[in-house]
Amino acid sequence: MSTALPSVAWIGLGIMGSPMAENLIKAGYRVTGYTLEQDKLDRLAAAGGTPAASVAEAVRDADVIVTMVPASPQVEAVAYGEDGILENARAGALLIDMSSITPRTSVELAEAAAAKGITVLDAPVSGGEAGAVEAVLSIMVGGERADFDRARPLFEALGRTVVHCGPHGAGQTVKAANQLIVAVNLQACAEAVVFLEKSGVDLAAALDVLGGGLAGSTVLARKRDNFLRREFAPGFRIDLHHKDMGIVTDAARAVGAVLPAGAVVAQLIASLRAQGDGGLDHSALLRAVERLSGTAPADAQVPPTNTKVEG
Repeated sequence: MSTALPSVAWIGLGIMGSPMAENLIKAGYRVTGYTLEQDKLDRLAAAGGTPAASVAEAVRDADVIVTMVPASPQVEAVAYGEDGILENARAGALLIDMSSITPRTSVELAEAAAAKGITVLDAPVSGGEAGAVEAVLSIMVGGERADFDRARPLFEALGRTVVHCGPHGAGQTVKAANQLIVAVNLQACAEAVVFLEKSGVDLAAALDVLGGGLAGSTVLARKRDNFLRREFAPGFRIDLHHKDMGIVTDAARAVGAVLPAGAVVAQLIASLRAQGDGGLDHSALLRAVERLSGTAPADAQVPPTNTKVEG
C-alpha cells in the first residue's frame, strides 16, 4: 500500500493561508497554490510549492483542496462556476474550506459538492497569524466523521487542537462562538488598558500581573505588545472581525440566542471600521475606547483593505 501523502491544492494565500500552506510543505505535502497576488505565488514557490495560473489548474489533479479566503462571497466565487472548484476537481477529492463563513454557506457547498462526487469539510481556525506560522491553530471541523478522519493528518500539520464538532456547518457555528468570545475579550482588555493608564498605573507591570491571574487569556498574551506599543499591523483585520460578528449575530437570531454583550461589541467594531480603522488588527479596539474616553489615539498606518482572494 502506498504511503504517499495526498496532493494538495491551496486556494487563498493571505495572512493566514501562506504560512499554513508552507507548513504543509514542511510536513512533506505536495502543494499547488492559487491566489490573485503574484508576490504570494512567488512566496509559495520559494517555499517549495507550485504556483498555478487559475483555480481550475490548481485543483485538477489534487486529492485534497483547501480554501482559505475572507468570506462567503469569496468561497462561492472559487467554488462555483465554469472555472471553479466543483467543475474542475476530480470525483473523490476532498474539499476543506478553512475560511470563516456562514454555516448556511457551508451546508449549501457540501450539498452542491456531493452532486459532483466531492466531499466537503468546513474547518475554520482560530489562533491568528502567529498560530498559523507556529502551526498551533485550533481547528473546528464540521462534516462526516470519516472525512474528518481522512483529513486529520493534514490538520495536525497545521494545528494543535483539532476537533470534530458535528455535521456540515458545525465547524462554522463553533467559529462564530469563538469570534464572539475573542471580540468581547479584546474589548475588555482595551477598556482595562485605558482605565489603567488614566489611573496612572504602570501598564506593562499591570498587564503582567493580570496575565498571571484569572484575567489572563490567550487574547491578552497574544495582544499585550499591541496594546503597549499601539502597533496594529493586521494579524486579523477589523474588517474581517466585523464580518464575523455579522455571522454570529445572524446565527444567534436564527436559533433564538440573545447576545447582549456581543451586540454591543459588534457595534463598537462597526464604529471603528466606519472611522477608517478596518485595515488594522482587531486589537485596535483600543483606539475606539480611547476615543470614547476623550484620549486621541496615536496615528495609525492603515493598510489598504483587500477583499480579494487572500486568507
